[in-house]
Amino acid sequence: MSTDILAAQMSTKSIQFARAQSGWIFREDRKELVSGQYQCDLYSIQGLILKQRKRREHLSHEDLQKNKAIVDTITRGGRRASLTSANGEGGLNRDSINGSASEMPRRSSLQPPPPPTITWEEYINTPIGKCPHLGRPPIHKQSNKSIRATVAMSKDFPLSVEMLLNVLEVIAPFKHINKLREFITLKLPSGFPVKVEIPVLHTVTAKITFQKFEFRDNIPATLFDVPSHYVEDARRFPDL
Repeated sequence: MSTDILAAQMSTKSIQFARAQSGWIFREDRKELVSGQYQCDLYSIQGLILKQRKRREHLSHEDLQKNKAIVDTITRGGRRASLTSANGEGGLNRDSINGSASEMPRRSSLQPPPPPTITWEEYINTPIGKCPHLGRPPIHKQSNKSIRATVAMSKDFPLSVEMLLNVLEVIAPFKHINKLREFITLKLPSGFPVKVEIPVLHTVTAKITFQKFEFRDNIPATLFDVPSHYVEDARRFPDL
């Protein structure tokens, strides 16, 4: 428990797709050949918001400084953060980074929170949504970050989005599939998303690419035989 308690959610309510363009004066729509065989139209994804909620009342001052130094190191593209001596104040321990420390140092516990002053009758009669805090005062932070992603849509890809949804409908809850189907029907451009690029940090980008796909009719039937020792679990797909 030396890092933030983090809950992240991607909001797509205000998402919009616009054709990505290149050129300074005479601009034109961008196209790209993905995997050497799929001709794609590039779209910029606008209005994609990453919502993050953090809680950190369980962290000490040293934990906050250490976590901040690690994030700064990753953001700068691998540069070394400022290191301090072994007392650990304001930075990272050089031995812990190089792996030369013989053993991990013990992390001292925080001071216990003050005892609650509220009585049991006051606690159970508290209005809904206004529960009193019995432990440490919560320290939480919420941030919204706009992400500008890129998607490459191809009409030459043999698999369609509708086929993919039919497969996911079997293995995922219906309510999630309905939201995904509504999103694809109303907002996603025509074609199949062969490549998606989403920036994670200033120097790190997550890329998802479909490199090869083909339909085959020479798959042996034994591949689909269910082993005799398999037992159906009624709780696995409760909505079916």
